[in-house]
Amino acid sequence: MKLRYYISIGILWSCLVGQAQIKGIPPHIVPLAADSYEKAKPWVVWYFMHASYSKEGITADLKAMAENNIAGAYFTPIKAKTDPPLFEPAAETLTPEWWEMFRHLVAEAKKYGIQIAMFPNDGFATAGGPWITPETSMQKVVYADTIITVNRGGKVNIRLPQPEKLYNYYEDIQLFAIPVAHQYRRSDEESPKVTSSYGEDVQRLAEKGNKERFATSQPGWIQYAFEEPFPSNALKVERRANNYGADRLKILVSDDGVNFDELTQLKSPRTGWLDWDNGVTHTIPYTTAKYYRFVFDPTNFEPGAEDLDAAKWKPSINIVGITLYEEPRVHQYEGKTGEIWRVSLPTNKEDVHSAYVIDSKETITLNPTAIHGEELKAELPAGTWKILRIGHTTTGHQNETAGAGKGLECDKLNAETVAFQFEQWFGKAYEMVGRELAKDVLTVYHIDSWESSSQNWTKRMPEEFKTRRGYDLTPYLPILAGHIVNSVEKSEAFLHDFRETIAELLQEEGYQTLRKKSDEYGVEFTAEMTAPIMLSDGMEHFGWTDRPMGEFWFRSPSHDKPNDILDAISGGHIYGKNSIMAEAFTQIRMEWDEHPRLLKSLQDRNFALGINSLVYHVYVHNPWMDRKPGMTLDGIGLYFQRDQIWWKPGKAWVDYAIRAQQLLQTGKPVRDIAVFIGEEMPRRSLLPDRLTKTFPGIIGQSRVERTDSLMRNEGWPTQRIASVTTSANMYNPADWVDPLRGYAYDSFNPDVLLHQAKVVDGNVVFADHIAYRLLVVPGQHLLNPTPNHFSLAVLQKFADLVEQGASLLFKEKPTHIHGIATKQDSIAFQKIVDKLFSDMQMADGLQYKSLGKGKVYLGVYHADSFVPLGINEDVIIDNKNNTSISWNHRHFDGGDSYFVANQDSVQREASFSFRTTAPYVYLYDVLEDRLLPVSSVQKDNRTELRISFEPFQSFFVLFSEGQLDLPDWKVAKVETLKGEWDLQLTDVKHESIKQQHPDFWTTSAVDDVRYHSGMGSYSLTFDQPKKIGKQRVTLKLERVESLAEIVLNGREVGVIWTNPLEIDVTDYLTRGKNKLEVRVYNTWGNRFGYESRHEPAEKLIQTIATPKYLKDLQESGLQGDVQLIWYHKK
Repeated sequence: MKLRYYISIGILWSCLVGQAQIKGIPPHIVPLAADSYEKAKPWVVWYFMHASYSKEGITADLKAMAENNIAGAYFTPIKAKTDPPLFEPAAETLTPEWWEMFRHLVAEAKKYGIQIAMFPNDGFATAGGPWITPETSMQKVVYADTIITVNRGGKVNIRLPQPEKLYNYYEDIQLFAIPVAHQYRRSDEESPKVTSSYGEDVQRLAEKGNKERFATSQPGWIQYAFEEPFPSNALKVERRANNYGADRLKILVSDDGVNFDELTQLKSPRTGWLDWDNGVTHTIPYTTAKYYRFVFDPTNFEPGAEDLDAAKWKPSINIVGITLYEEPRVHQYEGKTGEIWRVSLPTNKEDVHSAYVIDSKETITLNPTAIHGEELKAELPAGTWKILRIGHTTTGHQNETAGAGKGLECDKLNAETVAFQFEQWFGKAYEMVGRELAKDVLTVYHIDSWESSSQNWTKRMPEEFKTRRGYDLTPYLPILAGHIVNSVEKSEAFLHDFRETIAELLQEEGYQTLRKKSDEYGVEFTAEMTAPIMLSDGMEHFGWTDRPMGEFWFRSPSHDKPNDILDAISGGHIYGKNSIMAEAFTQIRMEWDEHPRLLKSLQDRNFALGINSLVYHVYVHNPWMDRKPGMTLDGIGLYFQRDQIWWKPGKAWVDYAIRAQQLLQTGKPVRDIAVFIGEEMPRRSLLPDRLTKTFPGIIGQSRVERTDSLMRNEGWPTQRIASVTTSANMYNPADWVDPLRGYAYDSFNPDVLLHQAKVVDGNVVFADHIAYRLLVVPGQHLLNPTPNHFSLAVLQKFADLVEQGASLLFKEKPTHIHGIATKQDSIAFQKIVDKLFSDMQMADGLQYKSLGKGKVYLGVYHADSFVPLGINEDVIIDNKNNTSISWNHRHFDGGDSYFVANQDSVQREASFSFRTTAPYVYLYDVLEDRLLPVSSVQKDNRTELRISFEPFQSFFVLFSEGQLDLPDWKVAKVETLKGEWDLQLTDVKHESIKQQHPDFWTTSAVDDVRYHSGMGSYSLTFDQPKKIGKQRVTLKLERVESLAEIVLNGREVGVIWTNPLEIDVTDYLTRGKNKLEVRVYNTWGNRFGYESRHEPAEKLIQTIATPKYLKDLQESGLQGDVQLIWYHKK
């Protein structure tokens, strides 16, 4: 055991490392790339509201960005001009006036060294415009049917039903004549009597085409009473808004209206937030009854999640109709066809009336070209026939946040249309600005969060399907209308193949095309999420980008995106992307109290997860030079723009991010575990709460039990944050710090497995990036209801990797092949299953088998570490009892870095044991750019040490081959500065404020002082009789709200904005008289609140923001002791 002693305080290095901003780390400790500083600079989302532009404002915005080390801006015009205009002259998108403003913007951006990213269209989501016709827009499958009786076989004239036709556009796909025993009954054609426990007339809910909603949050029931017993095998809930309760109804049936039996409890599909394009059709057990009672009872409601968005809110039902069907339907087929992003349980074949299943051999395919007007001439045998007309129309979705550039969303599954859309906006910008200027400034093409719903058709779908799946989809098309063809299993298998085809087209026709167009223009391609809106693999598109982007929200649990963040991080990691971006600090309701110290722990937690490139949301262009706060996104987003009171000292916060991001972009991430997301479609990365059933021992008993408790959601507790009430039991990222207790994991998808996985030294490597020591295939979870279904290709690849030396843990044994498979494929599938899982041995409750050079394990993993599998913990914090220190490990040439961040609001000390024995270990204080020594001990091939943290403090632990002698410093003296302080507030007429001890200006009885939003300067003159010599001196504040610029003897020292509220003043302190000035900056909240509740003599607040969610008076200023802390060398 070798012991090294260092102490906990170091010195600031003065050498500059190339162009890197980090000065505190010599290059032999961490070799930073020459361009690391520029790459680490954050960006902003730059909104231009309601056609409001001014050249002066644009220049001022860009100058402010440059001064605060912002690298670039995501240019985003939002909405059309208002009536009357907010700002005149207005510049509507695509007008000559707008292009003049845009050219000025690009020219000024070059002047100030700011890069500009452009979205695919006017507004931020997703990709459309007035140049997109209904034919070239996003398409969806639509259908309608009619029943005819042919008495004698022969030619008949059929009056066809018209499927949905949006924007006067409809094209036929196929027509079918399906033999039926009789005309199936449906409740909206029989007018059952509708009553309820709510005392309201709800008869409308049984009427076809009803648009008037019924909504309630009170438990109760709605009842349909039929004159004759009604046979039912399916039920559709129609709604015009995303609603969880509507798809959780309990169905009771009765023949006398008095005695009821429970038929079933509906179960909601997993849904995203944009889930109102169609209702939900549930397969229910076939039954016949005169009375159907639909009971709303919020007991056992789930707490909500990104993939169950509607359950985040107070339990309610919000519906426009309930329709019962005699004929069976594929369970929740609206999502399974790809029309909407949903994940559902498979249809239970035991529920389906088998006599009503369509036999494709008896179905007659009719020729759509024989349609004349609304009639079809066909030849049919005698009998009763359902004429099913299937076609496609536009989804009708537009780029809703646009101004004058608003139009239909383009077809994302057609490369020609995608390229056309690119040229109409980004290409046009290049043309209008001029290529020479554009290439220097317009450097990024970006797709923001997907907000245009899904699509499930494109004009080449039949050909593409046959090419990719190997069979003709025509006989199975009735399944897209919800019908069960041949069998439940065949129908579900076809729908899986169909969804996979949509997802593949999105990648190859959509994202690959954008990759090619971006390369053609020589620009970077960045993108946010497709999930949970567009049917897709939520990580695969990141393979086409240069930099993935996720999104995290501040104080907005209803809108936060923890799964988005993991999609971007895992997607970036598995596809070899070094820079993982995040749209950062979005919030649903601004409270005007936001400042950097309030945001730091959220920032650090996302750094620990793997984010290493921030994009601040939001910088709103303020066209006025004399109005503050000026233009805003109303109350949405972080107010991060030039008129923010703390904008100038806030540069220190930005610089903290840059230094952290320099290190977080150096080297490669270290992750031991890769978790397979499965082959359900849609699919996305897995949050740790979805893994509790797979390795409960790793996650730990307390978190497993808490997760189970949260999911039970007993009593449906709520929380109220930023005036928004949501479920209190939703997934909270703050509860999942260090989720695998010493291990880090990524999710991986089928695409990267099949095309980029290889075994290197017993580890699986994707895209030549990260080496994973264990692949995990979890069992059933909420986004994969059929975990034992695999494609032949995926199972074969898993077997190959094991034979080549990989370790693979299956929670469940594969049993079924995905999609419609040939007999030969099914035989091959079973052979692989036998190879992997036959003749397994048992140890500690886990089955295992050696195969080739590797091992396969089967079962629930109960051990508390992966040491039995030969994988030691990467880092052990507080003996595996850590819930508040987040961490991130990266390996670079010659060493390793561990970012460690205290998520607690209190001081604490933590013990660490690292899986490394590098000869030298140091702490790097990101805040002060100082390298610190630390005591460590090597034991059992690990390095152990302890770190003391201030509230929300963070460090990098650096392991290096490079040696560095650091002096030992010890506190020699703590001196509280005495004397009379003078407080002066900017832009406020007030008498001189003298204080013997600094105190908040919010304690004043004078309104203009008390409610001051701005800067307040606390100044003190004091004597320093001694020479500093070789000592080191820091200035420490007891309390400051919110940021403080320190000026000593007329020289700016720096900014104190977060704990430990201390700054080095050694080079600024002089012998004799010293003048200290502490310039404190607060937020707009106090003045905003004062003017919204009072009638001041002078209105200072000028903004379009509405003061809806303001807090009470926020403490502002400096309070308590101001101290000099003297250190000397041992």
